[in-house]
Amino acid sequence: MIRLVIAEDHNALIDGVKLLLEKEEDIQFVGYANDGEKLCDLVKLKRPDVVVTDIRMPLMDGITATRSILKIDPNIKVIAFTMFDQDEAVQQMLGAGAKGYILKNSSLHELLAAIRAVYHGGNYYDSGIQLPTDTSPATHKGPLSKRQIEILKLVALGKTNQEIADQLFIGKTTVETHRKNMIRILNLKGAGELLRYALESKYDFRN
Repeated sequence: MIRLVIAEDHNALIDGVKLLLEKEEDIQFVGYANDGEKLCDLVKLKRPDVVVTDIRMPLMDGITATRSILKIDPNIKVIAFTMFDQDEAVQQMLGAGAKGYILKNSSLHELLAAIRAVYHGGNYYDSGIQLPTDTSPATHKGPLSKRQIEILKLVALGKTNQEIADQLFIGKTTVETHRKNMIRILNLKGAGELLRYALESKYDFRN
């Protein structure tokens, strides 16, 4: 079970995320905060697995809060969930230790995909941002998440996105998002290279 905390100063957005999470059996919403200081206090109290935080918040911004959270527990995974797509904001947030960066104009289902990806050890970056050179997938190829490896195995078997979604009991758009992120993480150039990578690696996957 993924224990999740959210920091956001707009309660309507928090309510929307909470409503979405009610249908997810693997994610437990354990609390929220409306400013950075309360977020850090909440993290100390609840010790979540994943923290989703805005960057602009009262009292303490999300960048400073991320640094504080990782001092409390370096195993906590932080995802930025923000309207800021400027390179400087991305660089500062990732430099602080965030493992994901999602823009608020993305669907909440993409946020769910990001939560699962970082929880399982991967990174997840919105396609609408430009990654800084020193944090690009070319230098951070790190391990794919367990879900991404499952999808990659099925890609190697020639399964379509819909067939993969049906087999794994997830949405087709979730599969498409995972494939998009695998292409970035593995520094590939497109779907064709992902298929080739899957075929070449199908005997080398680790469970």
